[in-house]
Amino acid sequence: MSRSLTLVHLYPELLNLYGDSGNVLVLERRCAWRGIACEVSEVHVGERPSFADADLAVIGGGSDREQRIVCESLLEVGGELRSFVEDGGTLLAVCGGYQLLGEYYMMGEERVEGLSLVDLRTDRGEPRLIGNVVLESRVADQPIVGYENHGGRTTLGPGVEPLGRVVYGKGNDGTSGREGCLYRNVLGTYVHGPLLPKNPGVADWLLSRALERRCGDGSLEPLDDAEELAANRVMYERLTSGQVEEL
Repeated sequence: MSRSLTLVHLYPELLNLYGDSGNVLVLERRCAWRGIACEVSEVHVGERPSFADADLAVIGGGSDREQRIVCESLLEVGGELRSFVEDGGTLLAVCGGYQLLGEYYMMGEERVEGLSLVDLRTDRGEPRLIGNVVLESRVADQPIVGYENHGGRTTLGPGVEPLGRVVYGKGNDGTSGREGCLYRNVLGTYVHGPLLPKNPGVADWLLSRALERRCGDGSLEPLDDAEELAANRVMYERLTSGQVEEL
């Protein structure tokens, strides 16, 4: 039986720091290589998103100004988005998008209402947490590698699982050793790079959850990920061996 997915890409013209739109390309291609139809629906500024037919939604990272524009737009459909999440919809949220998931985030001294999809909150701190990052996570067999650059200090609520344990870098707050969040089929993270090209296991985790909800079958045919995993391994070994000196 043929399987298909609908992917909603939210505000790509605003939320594309460090190539975050590349995450959508990876998801689309990994579906195509397996013969899974993947329709990508882009939502742009001024358009009202709908999640009625969505299987997987992607929110990238942006500046404070862009983040605020997106949050205001998404608050207008907050109930629908919350229903999507609680019904098991799959959502990837990166950096600024990750901060939007919570009760609030701080923009300077101003507290901005978030989407309250996940029990988390983001305050501000100094210095900015900038540099490469490595974490271990149950969603992937290989370490997750990437890049972080954020002034946020994100605290998870008691029932929210972190995406992973920080092996190298700063993570959610620079002190707890936690990075990102997992809630139902929501994956939030500060990891840019973009995230998915060097971390195919994370891409397949997202696709598997979306397919399970849509088709009742989340199985995925293995792909030849030799190049992606080689890039992952090189970065992991350089960072954990001390070959990279962070500024």
